[in-house]
Amino acid sequence: MPRSRKKKPVRAATLADVGRAAGVSAMAASVVLNGARSSSRIAAGTRARILAAAARLRYRPNAAARALAERRMHTIGVATVVDIGGALNHYFLEVFNGILEAATRHRQNTSVFTLSDWERDSARLPGLCDGRIDGLILIAPVLSPDAARALPDHTPFVALHSNVPIPGSVNLESDETTGAFEMVRHLISRGHRRILHLTGNRGLLGAERRIQGYKRALGAARIPFEPSLLVDAGYTVDDGRRAMHGWLDRSAGQTLPQAIFCGNDACAIGCLEALAGFDDTLAARTTVPQLTTVRQPLHAMGSRAVEALLARLHHRHSQGAPTAQETIVFPTELVWRASVSTPAATPRMVPSA
Repeated sequence: MPRSRKKKPVRAATLADVGRAAGVSAMAASVVLNGARSSSRIAAGTRARILAAAARLRYRPNAAARALAERRMHTIGVATVVDIGGALNHYFLEVFNGILEAATRHRQNTSVFTLSDWERDSARLPGLCDGRIDGLILIAPVLSPDAARALPDHTPFVALHSNVPIPGSVNLESDETTGAFEMVRHLISRGHRRILHLTGNRGLLGAERRIQGYKRALGAARIPFEPSLLVDAGYTVDDGRRAMHGWLDRSAGQTLPQAIFCGNDACAIGCLEALAGFDDTLAARTTVPQLTTVRQPLHAMGSRAVEALLARLHHRHSQGAPTAQETIVFPTELVWRASVSTPAATPRMVPSA
């Protein structure tokens, strides 16, 4: 039997192939197909032959080679912790939607790097800046000052709600203190005076700012601050549920709070009483009763993060100099929904166990 001939492996056409087919050098083909400034010097007939040869050979530019020449991968990195306490991070989804929309508008690719925990995985961040991405967006990073200083200065960073300053970065945040103040002031305007606050994770910048807003609203209304009504919780549904149950267990025989202000929407969902949250995520809009909440413009913040990162990239390529640290603050908005009503006429007590 005749031996079967081995098929030659199919390979992509190169600039040299296009040049040979068009009767020109590979350099001339590159000038035309890669849009170099000197392409205007190529005669119209020669240009037509090169384009025809490229179409016939189905030539596609080598993205890696082009990126190397331009020093740009046209790829934005996004790093975040997606799983929070065993539940999907709705904050991330809202921000990421804005990032994808802006990246698509600017013809940028997006690579997502998921972290299990900021404290354990912060050491991975410098390794992500190895040339595969042009810059990195950090969503709600919880970094130590040392970890923030260890980030490479050859890659631009943009953060959303960074817990510590990141040298040379842009940090996008919302006016959390004012948002918390307006929420508690709204509760007070409805007649509530005994307001329990289930906080976010203590020590985190956002949680402390919301506590400041809570206390400021009480002070403005001349309502004495009660330390027993400030309860450490966290940012997950389980955190809210545990904190609420813990307070009830410790408070047998005391007057129930008239309203509860929680550190975020997920914590609020974990409560069993009248709920007030912070974020206006999908969870807040679909919970029954729907949560009265503080809306952070998370979609707009994600979009702005891309704009800020691209501006930093342009500055570095055009000026060749590092950029100064910058903070952009977005306003918040109080969203009234069915979870807040007027207080009961007769105070209710926490039942004994």
